[in-house]
Amino acid sequence: MSLRFALLALLSVDAMTGYDLHKRFDSSVGHVWYAPDSQIYPELRKMEADGVVRAEEVAWGPKGTKREYHITDEGRTALREWMNAMLPYARFRDAMHLKSAYFEWATPDAARAQLRAHIAHYEAELAQWEEQIIQINTSTSPMLNRRLAVTPEADRARTTAFKRFAYEGLVQRAQQEIAWARNGLTLIDDLDNLDEKEEGR
Repeated sequence: MSLRFALLALLSVDAMTGYDLHKRFDSSVGHVWYAPDSQIYPELRKMEADGVVRAEEVAWGPKGTKREYHITDEGRTALREWMNAMLPYARFRDAMHLKSAYFEWATPDAARAQLRAHIAHYEAELAQWEEQIIQINTSTSPMLNRRLAVTPEADRARTTAFKRFAYEGLVQRAQQEIAWARNGLTLIDDLDNLDEKEEGR
């Protein structure tokens, strides 16, 4: 259900086509909730059937049309209710941490390669999320600026603060994963040295 509310949050700024929603999704909420277009379009149809969005045919090109989605009053109510409700936490799944618990089955070089790939992945994510914070702090975030344009002036500071808060959490998570993987590389080296000492006896 989180996908539905992510889409409603985007549509609370302005009406968009499915294509525009997909692009906007990737550049904003996609940082915290991944969804391919194969999930977005079916969900939009369900949302329309449930009355939380309405679709309007608008002109596209010389003869074509496209569907533009608008959030309804029911959609705004549903979004607010979801935001005020407690989150049901799912059981944790993490393939890399699962594998790390059984690295004794891997060669040391294979384990190192996987940990280095983990570091590289989170370093790239970290750079992206830090850039989002810079854009928020310098008022150059296109998505946030669109939202602020339709936000009452009295609420703009709160809106900005919560967007920054979300990205700060992602930054801290990335830093933690990088530090964890680096500790893993040190552990493998320590175990290799221990093995060499045992063999030398």
